[in-house]
Amino acid sequence: MANRDSIVRKISEWLQPENFQDYCPNGLQVEGKEEVRTLVTGVTASQALIDAAIEADADMILVHHGYFWKGEDQRIRGMKRERLKTLLQKDINLAAYHLPLDDHPEYGNNRQLANVLGIENPKPLGGLVWEGELSEPMTPEQFGRHIAAQLHREPLLVGEGKSHISRVGWCTGAAQGFIGTALDADLDAFISG
Repeated sequence: MANRDSIVRKISEWLQPENFQDYCPNGLQVEGKEEVRTLVTGVTASQALIDAAIEADADMILVHHGYFWKGEDQRIRGMKRERLKTLLQKDINLAAYHLPLDDHPEYGNNRQLANVLGIENPKPLGGLVWEGELSEPMTPEQFGRHIAAQLHREPLLVGEGKSHISRVGWCTGAAQGFIGTALDADLDAFISG
């Protein structure tokens, strides 16, 4: 058993959300029980994840995509109302970390994508863009098949690129804002979500 606030403090020490201008609040978004015995993780604080957390008798849910996004309707209605109502009735904490989780050098989504795809020497390039090398050059078609095999989804290949890919860039968050960074770095391919 652990204290809710000490868990949030420790995660914030690791991810350092104060270093990011984000689209949502990072950290504890919905306060629940003070003591946490079971913590459930997921990508998005969907009703299905909340229901799974209830089934697991969880006291806290930790996600990448939480609530209260900039520009979204601030009223508590419909789907948002039902999710918040469930969390509050069951006294479940909801903690969310968005961009800090994308960019963390060890635990972050960018680093984990490099691990899954077998990209060597992964490192930040700028902003939220990372870069690394393939162990052997691949054609765009080969690289697309490699991504599909590792991520279990077909990538959409866009544009006329280089005939062989060796140096790769990627961004797991807000990627549309970093295409220029990838172009300026003269990468062979850029992966976005």
